[in-house]
Amino acid sequence: MTSWLYLIALVVSLAGLATLDWRYRVAAFEQPRRALVTVGIAVVFFLVWDLIGVGLGIFFIGDAEYLSGITVAPEVPLEEVFFLVLLTYQTLLLWRAFAKRGEKA
Repeated sequence: MTSWLYLIALVVSLAGLATLDWRYRVAAFEQPRRALVTVGIAVVFFLVWDLIGVGLGIFFIGDAEYLSGITVAPEVPLEEVFFLVLLTYQTLLLWRAFAKRGEKA
């Protein structure tokens, strides 16, 4: 069971961000197409970055008891994709929240 803990934590965190987004209509629940395209482009960019790092021998999985063991590419675990979605979605939410706050001031 511990091998799935990180993925479960990422999914719970994404659900929390989505709940905040739904409640305050910040990004995906205000402009879904724009939000999904923005997150998608950022995730693809960072996955390419990861693949370059793997190719150069900089990034590797190593011993990780909290990973599921599922890889989407050599040395790129499934959890990395979820982490990148979490990172970019969180950044988008913060950016939009601060932008909305500035519009009200």
